[in-house]
Amino acid sequence: MKRLRRNPDESDPETNPDPDGEGSFSKDQHERKCGLSSMKMMGFFVVALMVVSVVFSVSIVLQDPPSDGVLESGKNVRFLDVMESSKEEQVLEVQPQKGPVDDDAPSVEVRKDKLLGGLLAAGFDETSCVSRYQSVLYRKESQHKPSPYLISRLRSYEALHKRCGPYTESYNKTLEKLKTRHHLESTDCNYLVWISFSGLGNRILTLASAFLYALLTNRVLLVDPGTDMVDHFCEPFPEVSWFLPLDFPLKNQFGSFDQKSPHCYGRMLKNSSFANSSKSILAPFVYLHLVHDYDDQDKLFFCDEDQTSLREVPWLIMKTDNYFVPSLFLIPTFEQELSNLFPRKEAVFHLLGRYIFHPTNPVWGLITRYYQAYLAKADERIGIQIRVFDTGTGPFQHVLDQIIACTLKENLLPDISMEKPIINQSQKSKAVLVTSLSGGYFERLRDMYWEHPTVTGEVIGFYQPSHEEYQQTEKQFHNRKAWAEMYLLSLTDVLITSSWSTFGYVAQSLGGLKPWILYKPENQTAPDPPCGRVMSMEPCFHAPPFYDCKAKRGIDTGAVVPHVRHCEDMSWGLKLVDNGSELKA
Repeated sequence: MKRLRRNPDESDPETNPDPDGEGSFSKDQHERKCGLSSMKMMGFFVVALMVVSVVFSVSIVLQDPPSDGVLESGKNVRFLDVMESSKEEQVLEVQPQKGPVDDDAPSVEVRKDKLLGGLLAAGFDETSCVSRYQSVLYRKESQHKPSPYLISRLRSYEALHKRCGPYTESYNKTLEKLKTRHHLESTDCNYLVWISFSGLGNRILTLASAFLYALLTNRVLLVDPGTDMVDHFCEPFPEVSWFLPLDFPLKNQFGSFDQKSPHCYGRMLKNSSFANSSKSILAPFVYLHLVHDYDDQDKLFFCDEDQTSLREVPWLIMKTDNYFVPSLFLIPTFEQELSNLFPRKEAVFHLLGRYIFHPTNPVWGLITRYYQAYLAKADERIGIQIRVFDTGTGPFQHVLDQIIACTLKENLLPDISMEKPIINQSQKSKAVLVTSLSGGYFERLRDMYWEHPTVTGEVIGFYQPSHEEYQQTEKQFHNRKAWAEMYLLSLTDVLITSSWSTFGYVAQSLGGLKPWILYKPENQTAPDPPCGRVMSMEPCFHAPPFYDCKAKRGIDTGAVVPHVRHCEDMSWGLKLVDNGSELKA
């Protein structure tokens, strides 16, 4: 058999287009490869479009990032959990949603009102205190707007605080008055130092009182940080701190200041060092003892003549456990200024509280997480603040009976059906926030509405954030939770509070709520009626003076002017109200 010789050029692509011997398949394969190449090109084009789309979407999201959280009841607003990552903490301002119209989207007005009608100053680092501008998302719009004059005075005070605050040139110069212990030439900055004293509710009320007094007398307010004030409250003024420096010369003496202190104003009056003198006091500092046990001489602080004497004292050191604002309205020197600042008298703490008291990020985290988890989706939120002054271990049956009687009598909660189930279930839900040192009242109320249907078919849920059993004033986390619970109560739609409780006063005033107040039981018996609606949301001054400074005699200070009246829960106390003529104005 003859051997076939291989063509020396058969491997040359030019002479042999089919070097692999596949013959007629090459044309089909070439066409198939061309088709695949076209498909690949089309695929690459589609992928490129998808990548561009994703990049564009991501850029839009990063430009206006949404925040994590749950929907507020009635509004499609997503809230930020301040305890999450720093990326999430940047989400503070709510923007209108892009795309189709959404009736539940936050309105432009809500977004613009994060300054609360001009009450708050702009320009703060928003991530350092998220609550300052985010709180508006959790509240209904306030019916009490700050007056233009109040806004102007707050901006002026902020400028004063910036010029005279801690470690400024003016502060250092005025501090020399304390170190040398003699009166130097007058300076352009005078100070009011507030001593951290008493329970948290008292401190909040007294600090607001001190700030108003500083505003009226053009003094710079400096706050003793105590053990936990820095942990609870953000800085309210731009750029310069309101906290008293730790190296303040008198700080170590704060705990010992009392009515026997040589620089106590009341004692100085008793010693006649400047009694009946129209001249200013030539002393580097004066201690003001305005605690509930203060005497008649201490109470002369609320007289015009004495305010004149104190005017040039560079340092006033104040200790108080009272909301003394109502008595400031009885000092003639301040009368016109207060009228200009607050045309609506019952809004004093409401406005000052929203200006000064902003929960720090850790506290705001407690507030927002609880609100989102238990309160946000309810159709109505009801707060019940229970403070019992009886000795012994609760819960007390007469207190529980009083609470139930109040809620039913005032139609705040529906009655329950003991006989037959309610078939037609209502779609309406109510979330009831209970705050109390005892968990017993919450448990009894919860079981009552769990074991029996309501006659209206409404679904009632009860929630209690904590039950500490007894007050622990000096414990930081105890007070952190107390501040969170006060704030949560202020976010409710309807509020029931307890007599004499500063905890309840803070909640009602911050929230702009006129609560039903549970009258104080006597002899462990529920009172009848169990509760009543308050005249105004203002707190009560528990230990006011009863003295006519001009006549030098006793007087009923609750009957001097129409807007200062006796309190509903404490017959000798004073509170601010709006009389009929002012409400019509």
